[in-house]
Amino acid sequence: MDRLLAQTANPLADSVILRCFRADLVDVVTGRTVNSAIALLILGNALAIGSDVAVKLLDRDFPLFQFVFARSLCTILFLAPLYSQIEYPRLFRGLGLHTLRAHISLAGIICMVVSLQWLPLATANALFYTAPILVMILATVFFRERLTPLSVLAVASGFVGILVILRPVEINWAGATALTSALALALNALLVRKLPEGQSNIHVLTLNAWLGLPAVAVLALLEGTPWDWSIWPYAVGSSALILGYNLTVLLAYRFVDASQVTSAEYTGLIWAVAIGWIWFAEVPDLWFVAGSLLIVVPLLLLAWRNSARTRQKTALISPSDQDS
Repeated sequence: MDRLLAQTANPLADSVILRCFRADLVDVVTGRTVNSAIALLILGNALAIGSDVAVKLLDRDFPLFQFVFARSLCTILFLAPLYSQIEYPRLFRGLGLHTLRAHISLAGIICMVVSLQWLPLATANALFYTAPILVMILATVFFRERLTPLSVLAVASGFVGILVILRPVEINWAGATALTSALALALNALLVRKLPEGQSNIHVLTLNAWLGLPAVAVLALLEGTPWDWSIWPYAVGSSALILGYNLTVLLAYRFVDASQVTSAEYTGLIWAVAIGWIWFAEVPDLWFVAGSLLIVVPLLLLAWRNSARTRQKTALISPSDQDS
């Protein structure tokens, strides 16, 4: 049999097949096609939920600020191999804005950790998904952007969804911290527009981590608890997984239009429900399902509408390109 295979083998054909396989693999890994970008976002959101799980596995009496400090330090160390992408001649350009974003991010991370400790995994993530709604509201206030009827529907439906999930009689500080974390995400998303042009994502992420470190170090010292090395494996895991999420997002949006794939971001809620149910025995109730649908469905409709508009523009442009 081996001799028969050797006789029928075609080195040239094998070489071509191998090159094609490698090209397809590169397309999948780097998100050069719509399907591969969607796959990257699904994977990335699973990694993000994994980061949340690492936080949720901590004992509730853990030193909060020590953990956030350890997580921030791990982020800095993980980014170190990529420091070559930093623009050192213009390292501190836009320093004031970078500092503001770093401390907003720090507040958001602290609130995120608290909410994950005290809320079911799926409930916390459903509230995190209000960030795009808050972005739309804040954009109308600070940038005078106009909301379309569908955007208004998404905002109104999102807030109703929040009330349905939390229910006014059950609103507590844990729900408030989750919404504060979403607000921090929304503010930072808007402030990205004001960042200096030409700074890479690694540049922005690195400054964000370094500039927030002194504040959280002071908070960890003021916390007044003995140093706890047992939290470090969770900090390492959470930091590594969330950086993995950021990497998949960068790859997914680098080569394809965001409107074509952004709906895949909401698979994170599916991951949260599944992992919360299987790992933590957190069975979602009908209130959660109804509220989540009110938050996510209008956002999906917005994403699909933007995708349809993009396809229409492409269809209109293509004939002229062919004529030229």
